[in-house]
Amino acid sequence: MAKTKTQYVCQTCGSIQPKWMGRCPDCGEWNTLIETVTQTKSAVAAEGVRPVLSQISAPQPLNAIEADHYQRTMLPMDEFNRVLGGGLVPGSLVLIGGDPGIGKSTLLLQISAALAQQGTVLYVSGEESAQQIKLRATRLSITSDQLYLLTETNMTAILEHIRQMSPRFLVVDSIQTVYLEELQSAPGSVSQVRECAAKFQEVAKGQNIPVFLIGHVTKTGAIAGPRVLEHIVDTVLYLEGERFHTYRMLRSVKNRFGATNEVGIFEMSDEGLSQVLNPSEVFLAERLPNSAGSSIAVTMEGTRPLMVEVQALASTTTFGNPRRTANGVDMNRLLLIVAVLTKRVGIRLGDQDVFVNVIGGLQINEPASDLAVAAAIASSFRNRPVAADIAIVGEVGLSGELRAVGHLETRLKEAAKLGFKRCLLPASSQFKGIKELPLQLLQARSLHEALEAALV
Repeated sequence: MAKTKTQYVCQTCGSIQPKWMGRCPDCGEWNTLIETVTQTKSAVAAEGVRPVLSQISAPQPLNAIEADHYQRTMLPMDEFNRVLGGGLVPGSLVLIGGDPGIGKSTLLLQISAALAQQGTVLYVSGEESAQQIKLRATRLSITSDQLYLLTETNMTAILEHIRQMSPRFLVVDSIQTVYLEELQSAPGSVSQVRECAAKFQEVAKGQNIPVFLIGHVTKTGAIAGPRVLEHIVDTVLYLEGERFHTYRMLRSVKNRFGATNEVGIFEMSDEGLSQVLNPSEVFLAERLPNSAGSSIAVTMEGTRPLMVEVQALASTTTFGNPRRTANGVDMNRLLLIVAVLTKRVGIRLGDQDVFVNVIGGLQINEPASDLAVAAAIASSFRNRPVAADIAIVGEVGLSGELRAVGHLETRLKEAAKLGFKRCLLPASSQFKGIKELPLQLLQARSLHEALEAALV
């Protein structure tokens, strides 16, 4: 005999509390506890019940398990294949998140059309009607007899359609709109998202169907719902980009079948998202050579090298406290670089407003771009341009020293491919295994030496 149980689940951390409180005692967030009513079996009915063992759950020797049938499905988008780790793995559960209007549904509709050439695709939409999806497909010039649309939010009905159709691929837009009738909580709540994701996991693993889930994000940028949602899925992808820029980055933060922190570059247009095969060349297309306050950084996004333009502007402030504005770089790293320039190099920035911007709406997080940012700031302050044929890579320490970075050979190859003649890097860099490149290496031990070599 079943009975109901009322509990309160935090939408931020997923903790369960016996009573409602204004503030979650685990994560400290306010007004995040949501009432959840669940049905549980009575202890009397559960007594004496022994678990049923199946052949699927039987232990198997590792050497007896065959993985030959796990052949990846290659998509016509090389950028998407890169982020997935080399193609789509059968039975994988992929979660894609991003800000509203960033292009998640557009990207998944294009992927669905590409997958429909290899088998039946079931596109489940809980937010849009079939007519709305048809209008988007018409705009994207998508036509397919193997792509089926289903507007349904009831999990039981969705599972029945999957059983009847037996599709080869499944897309759900979005996981926050699907609900189970057995749970009394509203769609999108912690319990609903967790249980529905577990059901789709059973579909993916049990029927060997690749499943794409679109997830909403909170105002902080994290995927809405319990944190366990990201643990259930095999791959977590984020579609990022500035709203006023045309470029979108598909970033992998978790991947059980490939490398994490991989990035795919796409360009948004009226015809949907198109892949950018050479993003470094695109980001440097509008660069003005010999312009003060501009430098070229060689950064790594996963296993891909990217060359981006870093612009800086230092101008005399009209206020008591100078401003520090960072767009595309971490604010704390900018403050550190400004302090090192002031203390170790003698560039007095105490009365200067400093603005730093990364062209193209990219977000650089690795410390290897420190030297390029410092060079751009010094170039703007001294009104001396950085040499147009120099690419810069290096981390800046608090003592003004330059520290070596990883993946040096990959960075140098990218710089040489785009026509750069010289590369400024730390003197402590390791050159083992680096073959001869048509690139002159300028080594510096301190930030002061590096700026003297870079500025014209």
